[in-house]
Amino acid sequence: MQETGVHNGAHGADKFGLKNLKGVYWNFGAPQLYEHALQNGEAVLSADGALCADTGVFTGRSPKDKFTVRDATTENTMWWGGNQSITAEQFETLYQDFIKHAEGMQLFAQDLYGGADPTFQIKTRVFTELAWHSLFIRTLLRRPEQADLASFVPELTIIDLPSFRADPKRHGCRSENVVAIDFARRIVLIGGTQYAGEMKKSVFTTLNYYLPERGVMPMHCSANVGPDGDAAIFFGLSGTGKTTLSADPNRTLIGDDEHGWGKDGIFNFEGGCYAKCIKLSPEAEPEIFAASNMFGAVLENVVLDEVTRKPDFDDGSKTENTRSAYPLESIPNASRTGRTGHPKNVVMLAADAFGVMPPIAKLTPAQAMYHFLSGYTAKVAGTERGLGNDPEPEFSTCFGSPFLPRDPSVYGNMLRDLIAKHDVDCWVVNTGWTGGKYGTGHRMPIKVTRALLTAALNGSLRNAQFRTDKYFGFAVPTALDGVPSDILDPVNTWADKAEFDATARKLVGMFQKNFAKFEAQVDAEVRAAAPDVKMAAE
Repeated sequence: MQETGVHNGAHGADKFGLKNLKGVYWNFGAPQLYEHALQNGEAVLSADGALCADTGVFTGRSPKDKFTVRDATTENTMWWGGNQSITAEQFETLYQDFIKHAEGMQLFAQDLYGGADPTFQIKTRVFTELAWHSLFIRTLLRRPEQADLASFVPELTIIDLPSFRADPKRHGCRSENVVAIDFARRIVLIGGTQYAGEMKKSVFTTLNYYLPERGVMPMHCSANVGPDGDAAIFFGLSGTGKTTLSADPNRTLIGDDEHGWGKDGIFNFEGGCYAKCIKLSPEAEPEIFAASNMFGAVLENVVLDEVTRKPDFDDGSKTENTRSAYPLESIPNASRTGRTGHPKNVVMLAADAFGVMPPIAKLTPAQAMYHFLSGYTAKVAGTERGLGNDPEPEFSTCFGSPFLPRDPSVYGNMLRDLIAKHDVDCWVVNTGWTGGKYGTGHRMPIKVTRALLTAALNGSLRNAQFRTDKYFGFAVPTALDGVPSDILDPVNTWADKAEFDATARKLVGMFQKNFAKFEAQVDAEVRAAAPDVKMAAE
């Protein structure tokens, strides 16, 4: 077996059980990985030097194909209401079949850290079949110093083989696509998909399992910090604006997707960003646009002009979930340490396609826990197969249901305690629609969202006058300089007031129906923080 690159020779691929490989390329950087990806026909170059790859059939995660070993380690610690299980024996069979499938392959290996805080980071080794997958995970996780690679011993090992095809009968899974996690052995097996995001989300899931026991709250959020050390975190599901809103030229970016909140403050899990880039433009998102058009960026399912090789970010013919992965250092004002103090503000982002939520509202601590456990946004027609003409609500608890190994109440209680301990202001922001629901209204202007967020983060919004929203019960500012007053009260933006009332009541009912499963796990104050249909009927 030929091995090339810097690594710990005493703890090589054989320690994981890999054998009869053609070779392993260890810890290659972007130039070498570009060369192999292009030579192997895995990707093409954009005009500005980004590596552009297609992910085939799977253009996003497949949560129904994700499984966790159910054993003595996980039996009483996993949230089995939200996670699928396989037996230790099924996982062992899958593992042995992965090892056999890899024989004769030339693999790429990266030794990386999950987590910017040395106290809590997990040493992660990732074996990939594809060179561009190796570049992707090298970009998205944190890279050790070169001198540390010779002594690197992994605490978590991921093997990613897109050409592997799982057998549901043999492996206890659902299809040929599989993501299987064994927390006792700290192994992740990914097969049957070329969607690179499965690797990074597996690291996130692993940290979500281990960190709460160590007093750290793992969060699906972006984070930034102002010049006065006023940190903020932004919870939100895909497409709600986590990456866009945290990339603020007037604030330092900590990270765009996954963080921990511990005794010393916030720390990024990652070393890169993974931005949705459908409709990406230099006017609306200049930092992300620039980072996506330079050497080192990885573009997924982005259409290139056949002649100029320029990316057409408006073209969603392959998928609406086009993606750009780039190193944090591609953002000029990104933190190099990935760490900052405790936040002064927590923002929960919702792309409300029903168009009835205000552009910003202040939450009490009980309301913050309610909306955190709800994890609301809305899907719109065209973004997923099977969606009709009307918006559909999506409630993903803790804004990350597919990545929660433990019961949601674990994370909810941690957030409530941290908010109280550090006297944090909490907000909900609608980055979705105004003037009507999707199809009638229009997307909330990003200038309005940025102006409101700036006022919230710098403290000036605290001094505004607020009204109590009669549908949702939270406090909504009635005026802010530079923001049209009508947009602050969404009913004023609708031509048909009766339709607004009916739509708002409908959404309130959806919130209540969804939250019923949490009512036994929360106290009376959180239950009372729910939107109130009776209030809406007055």
